[in-house]
Amino acid sequence: MSQAEVNHPLFARFFTCFSAPMEREIGPRRTELLAGLEGRVLEIGAGNGMNFAHYPETVAEVVAVEPEPYLREKANEAAQSARVRVSVRDGIADPLPFDDASFDAAIASLVLCSVPDQARALAELRRVLKPGGELRFLEHVASEQPRKRRVQSSLDDSGIWPRLGGGCHCARDTLGAIEYAGFEVERSRQLDVGPGWMHTNPHVIGIARSPAADPTQSAGEAP
Repeated sequence: MSQAEVNHPLFARFFTCFSAPMEREIGPRRTELLAGLEGRVLEIGAGNGMNFAHYPETVAEVVAVEPEPYLREKANEAAQSARVRVSVRDGIADPLPFDDASFDAAIASLVLCSVPDQARALAELRRVLKPGGELRFLEHVASEQPRKRRVQSSLDDSGIWPRLGGGCHCARDTLGAIEYAGFEVERSRQLDVGPGWMHTNPHVIGIARSPAADPTQSAGEAP
């Protein structure tokens, strides 16, 4: 999918309209997600920039990528009032226009549900993270309840929810995809955001790490 194809004008405006009321529920989760971050941070699918106000001042820089034009415009506005330095760029999760090992941490917040290919997006995140770098994630995932999972799968397979939700899918095993991509999950927990019966619940929040560098491959070691 090219950047030009990521255009969801109705969803983008709907999402922005309801972002402020949603913050009462999800704002504390954003704070939890971003607490303790340091260094240079990449945020993919930044949307309208609702995370920006929650970054701690220990962060040196946030580079936020958002392909949807209307949401990117709103993210640029939100960046102006952030406590940390934020630059917003046009771009998608796959491929990422950044060098290998160029970020200390990466944020995937309500975005891995909508990327066209989770495996490739996560591979890109591994590539741009420094060895041992953090991947912080807050994503809604497929339910463990068989009946609800069938409903979620039906909504995805029919195309109804992806069309209404700006490309979102509600039946993805995102935590499993993170592990399969080679990240080491340090901690995670499930939670509901809003009514538990909603098709976009449950959510999972947690921290994973890119594999540390092999000490036997250090530049100074003789073969």
